[in-house]
Formats: sequence, structure tokens, C-alpha cells
Amino acid sequence: MKRTFVPMLAAASLLAGCSVGPVYQAPAAPGATRFQASLPQPAAAGAGQASDLTDWWRQFDDPLVAQLVDAALAGNPSLAQSFARIERARAESSSAGSALLPALDLSAYSQRQGVRSGGVKRISSNQARSLDASWEIDLFGAVRKGAQAADARVAARSADWHAVRVSLVAEVSGALVNYRACGASLAVLGQDAASREQTAQLTRMKIKAGFTSTANGLLSDASFADARQRVVAQRAECDLYVKALVALTDIPEASLRTRLAGSDAVPRPREFVVNTVPAALLSQRPDIASAEAELQAASADINVAQARRYPRITLGGSIGLLRFEGSNDTANGWSFLPQMTVPLFDGGKRRADVKVAQARFDEARAGYEVKVRNAVRETEEALVRLDALTRREADAAAAARDYERYLQSGQDRYRAGPGSLFELEDARRTALTARQVLINVQHERVLAWIALYKALGGGWHGATVAARGADAPAAG
Repeated sequence: MKRTFVPMLAAASLLAGCSVGPVYQAPAAPGATRFQASLPQPAAAGAGQASDLTDWWRQFDDPLVAQLVDAALAGNPSLAQSFARIERARAESSSAGSALLPALDLSAYSQRQGVRSGGVKRISSNQARSLDASWEIDLFGAVRKGAQAADARVAARSADWHAVRVSLVAEVSGALVNYRACGASLAVLGQDAASREQTAQLTRMKIKAGFTSTANGLLSDASFADARQRVVAQRAECDLYVKALVALTDIPEASLRTRLAGSDAVPRPREFVVNTVPAALLSQRPDIASAEAELQAASADINVAQARRYPRITLGGSIGLLRFEGSNDTANGWSFLPQMTVPLFDGGKRRADVKVAQARFDEARAGYEVKVRNAVRETEEALVRLDALTRREADAAAAARDYERYLQSGQDRYRAGPGSLFELEDARRTALTARQVLINVQHERVLAWIALYKALGGGWHGATVAARGADAPAAG
């Protein structure tokens, strides 16, 4: 056997560490050298950089944004679920990596038995111990590539956690912005309802004095009723945003409403300069990093499937000790068992496994390209919206101011007597619309900044998840 196996071991030593199948190549970066949409030009001297958005949500002018985001990060079940996936991937990686090392097993047993012969009972016992070892020589890289695939999936799950974290930050901050904007609209509607009530009261007085017709009274009463129902609908909309924040932060609703009370101002974030290019998104977006890690894992899986079509060599051996009670005799033994397994016929299973792995790689590559295109699209769209809303805000403010003055003039004329109720109601509707438009523009502009923060990766730069911290797993 020695003469037979020595050449096999020599060949194995030369082949060990080799791998079969494709060599992974990173996908090409997007060809565009700059974004096509206009980039924001923050007016503030302390504007930040898009490359440093790690704790951007702490830089709103409303400290409640940071408080609610911190509360959400501290106990969000989606983050906990994502972290559990990381732990599972790490365990699978450890399991795959252990296959590169020899396996050692220690076994021991003790046996005691009795035999009766000719009226005489004899009892004997013996003990045995053995150390068994086995090791698969990784001839064609199946084990090594399997470990690499498992490591890549750990990186993918870690990036997924960061993607969930960035999305959660955007969702919580956006929900608070929605609530504040809703409150601002509710205040406007409340003021409008109060104004219409005064008009209705004044109209009744004019009817009694014979200065106007009952038709105008019906119009003013209907206008007041319409204003009241708008207030009710808007208040319900605000309550829905509170429910969303309760679900996101796990803060009791009564406590949350106390924190939310006292302000209707829409929070404004610290603006930042976009100093990146489309190609840089590959290193800034955790979802793209996850997709590429899955692509690496799929490539390694092809190598594993290919290697399983080739021979495998396993080295095994054991050392044992056997001792007999009542005797000083002991027996020592050892064995060495090299084994080669050569695939001969499996009905095409291994060939099919390679095709399956190749198809999964193609699927992962297409998924990666989808992620890259979506990333560029989301960034471009956020830039377009932000640019348009920035240019609209000044005009919307001017329109709201001038329409409000026009309404005030109409109210003064109506109180003085000669004014027309129809003209007053038309001026009121126009002024209300203008104020709502201004609130909506300010609201949507902040949401556009949040969308841009998310589209640029939320300050992620390939950090890894270390362990659970104050805000669930900590990045470090």
C-alpha cells in the first residue's frame, strides 16, 4: 500500500490549494462621471459633506428628531431580525471554515462482563481509549471556496443591517416631519375656520339689519361647516402619524404626545454639499455592497460545485490503548487510512449542480445591476425634487404673503359694509390654498433632503457590525 499511496500523496500536495471554476471579477462601475441633475448649493456656511452623513439626523434644528431616531434604533424588531441573520451567517462561516482543519475525536469506553462456567462465575473488565483523526485534503478548492462564500454572506448580512438602519432613520425622521407639517396645516385650517365663523356671525347680523340676503347667510354657514370638517379630517391625519411614530419608536402614545406638543414648525436639517459621483455610490450604499457580496458568494459556489466533480482524498488515522483488568497486559494499536473517492456516475447530478450555481450567479449579477441602477435613479430623482422645491419655496412664500394681505383687505371691506361675500370667500379660498402650498413645499423639501440622505447611503462606508449596543448592533 505504501508504494501505491506515496505517489497519490505527492500529487495531492501539488494540487492542494488549487481551485477550479471562474475567477471572480468585480463588476464595472457606472460610466457616468457626474450626476445630471443640479446639485444643491447650501446657503449656510456650516453646510456638511455628503461623504459624512453618519449622524446627520442629529443635525436637525428640532432635537426631537434625534431623540425619536435613537429610540427607534434602540429596540426596532427589524434591526434585531437583521442582526440575527448576521449571527446565523457568522456561525455558518465558522462551520465552513472549520472544514479546512483536521477533525480530532477522543473516545473511551469501559466494559465489564460476567461468565458462569461449571458453577464458577468469572467477571472480567477492560478499558479502551482511542484518538481518531481525519482530514480532507482540499485538492480543488471546494472547502476553501465554500468558506469564502460563507464569509461573503457574512459581509452581505452586515451590509443588510446597515441598509435597514439607514432606512429606519429616514422613516422615523420623515414621520416626524410629516407630523409637524400636518400640525402646521391643522393650525392654518383652524385659523381659517375661526375666520369663517366670524364671517358667518357678521352675515347673520347683516341679515337681521336688512343689509344682505338670506342666501348670503346660507353661503357663510356652509363655508363655516366646510371649514370644520376640514379640521376634523386633518386632525385624524395627524393622529395617524402619531400611531406610526409609536410603532417605530415603541414610546407609549401618551408620552409621545407630550413630547410632540408645543411646536408645529417643520424640522429643518443641516444641508450638505453633494461631493460624490455615480461611481462612488458603489462604496457608499450598503444595499449595493450586500448585492456585490452575494455576487462573490455565488461565484465561489460555482467553484465548489465544479470541485465536487473531481476526486477527493481524505486522510484518517487512530491511536488506541486497550487494558485488561487483573493483568498487566496492555495492547497498543494504530491505523492510517488514506482514502480517495472518485466520482464515476451520478446520473448527471454534479453537472446539474454546476449549472444551478451558474444560474444563481447570473441572477445575483442581474440583481446587482438592478441595485446600481436604482441607486443612481434614486439619487438623481432626489436631486431633481430638491432643486425644484428649493426654487419654489421663495415664490410660494411670496404668494402666501400677498394673498393673505388681499384676504385681509377683503375682510376689512366686508366688515365696513360694501364688500361682497362672494369676493371674500374667493379671496379666502385662494389665501388658504397659498398657505397650504407653502407648507407643502417646505414639507416636501425636507423630505427631499431625507431621501437624498438615504440615496447616498446614509454615511455608510463599509463598516461592520460588531455587537449589540445601545441602538441595537453597533457599527464599528
